[in-house]
Amino acid sequence: MPVNEYGQIIGEPVDNTPGVLPSLVRIEGKYTILEALSVEKHAEDLLAVYGPDSPRDMWTYLFQEPVENLEELIVALKQMLERKDRFYYAIIDKVTGKVLGTFSLMRIDQANRTIEVGAVTFSPSLKQTRMGTEAHYLLARYVFEELNYRRYEWKCDALNLPSRKAAERLGFIYEGTFRQAVIYKGRTRDTDWMSMIDKDWPRVKARFESWLKQDNFDENGQQIKSLREC
Repeated sequence: MPVNEYGQIIGEPVDNTPGVLPSLVRIEGKYTILEALSVEKHAEDLLAVYGPDSPRDMWTYLFQEPVENLEELIVALKQMLERKDRFYYAIIDKVTGKVLGTFSLMRIDQANRTIEVGAVTFSPSLKQTRMGTEAHYLLARYVFEELNYRRYEWKCDALNLPSRKAAERLGFIYEGTFRQAVIYKGRTRDTDWMSMIDKDWPRVKARFESWLKQDNFDENGQQIKSLREC
């Protein structure tokens, strides 16, 4: 670590060029496609994700509730897209062309080049799949390699253990719990803070790419090595 003229240990010097805002339109992977969220293109498919037939337990730890119909969904999506501090993306099954979920880049600190993935809303057919994992890989790669951010965050309800396990599986590191950080749906929330930094990314990227190889899956699509093993 560097030492200043007073003999004090200080942080390493870094490029302090501000980060740019996301401008992602479309990224195509092996199994999935990420597209900037569009009411016109994606609302009809997303009714299955956000609508009345979605599993009720998937909404417990999310800030929103499911919608009742397409009209209500269109209003909700338009409100999401009106936010200037978030950038929402549709996650599309490359084979069927169906939208199976959404997530967003948010809490963007351009001066310090930190950014968060949040509002992760996956249908059951996207959770714990190659598509879901690849979607996170594509977004992380975009954050580190195209936007050149230094820190990538994931925050979740401290009681939502599956979310924390999913983040850790993807390469995020648990940093601590902010007690009584948020009030939502009339209840308090302790928030677990997770992060991945640019120094982590080469190792995490190599694990993602090794796991996503076709030969890591059998004829039934079952993984041979887990992501943690890669």
